[in-house]
Amino acid sequence: MLGMLRQGGRGLVKCVVRRVSASTSSKHQSPVGERRYIPRRAVLYVPGSDDRKLLKIPSLAADCIVLDCEDGVALSMKDAARSKIRHALHTQAIDFSGKDCSVRFNSVESGLCEEDMREVLSARHLPPTVHLPKVDSPEHLAWFADKLRTLLATRPLQDKLRLVIFTESAESLLCLPDICRRGLELSKDAPFLLDAIVFGSDDFCADIGATRTNEAKELLFARQYVVTVAKAFKLQAIDLVYIDYKDLEGLRRQSEEGAGMGFTGKQVIHPGQVAVVQAAFSPPPHKVEWAAALVEAFEHHQKEGKGAFSFRGNMIDMPLLLQARNILQLAAVTTK
Repeated sequence: MLGMLRQGGRGLVKCVVRRVSASTSSKHQSPVGERRYIPRRAVLYVPGSDDRKLLKIPSLAADCIVLDCEDGVALSMKDAARSKIRHALHTQAIDFSGKDCSVRFNSVESGLCEEDMREVLSARHLPPTVHLPKVDSPEHLAWFADKLRTLLATRPLQDKLRLVIFTESAESLLCLPDICRRGLELSKDAPFLLDAIVFGSDDFCADIGATRTNEAKELLFARQYVVTVAKAFKLQAIDLVYIDYKDLEGLRRQSEEGAGMGFTGKQVIHPGQVAVVQAAFSPPPHKVEWAAALVEAFEHHQKEGKGAFSFRGNMIDMPLLLQARNILQLAAVTTK
């Protein structure tokens, strides 16, 4: 195995992915309620009211495509967005192959969420993932769970819907551990599994009176806190939007910074941002080689009944082993 790993390049990644995929294939055939990893390196919003943009979805390379009822849709077009999204899901007119098909409802406080849910979730085919913005309290999740139970009461689910929540205010940030704790409790009997947290930076800046900049220094604490809470509850963490969509170098720097902080993906607002973002949140070949070799060394020492061991000059502890396994898991589901 290690000899093959030393080949490097794309062949190296494919070799490792084949091994990891073979050992975890049963996990990708999971029963209802069992969590499997859905990559969301780039999360791209598509306004549900825009036919032209909806038709482009099959050509988009983003891991996650969000059919938007919320910020990307004018108030006068909310009805049209709901209707078009429902039609797309009902008829499966749009090819989402290789992508996480999701829908972002309006917030609970907007008064539009229930109508969004009623229309969209009446489609013959449900989206695998739903996004709930501006979750400021555990009560918002309890309300959402109650409405979801009612709307899906007569529908047999092959899999629970994955729920992605947004933190977009100072109140939400302060309540985030309680929100996540409540979300996981509700996941036990609600038709959803809490899966990820998105940091909504622009609304957050407006709420606290901060000036939004490309460098995002004003958001350093909030970003690090979101990652910390997300990982404490074993959830994905989706980073802020880079607002200057033409500045790909700045996007690359911020994406790599976010990946280094522990974010698992990033929101994007333009298709031109997708490739840069997904590259930043993908493990490079040398990291995959390191992870595979470390895991193999660990397994070898376990078979010999040994505990702690040295690997390439470093003493290996459980956090490093978990990091290596996470890298291999991501490589297995994202490498084509």
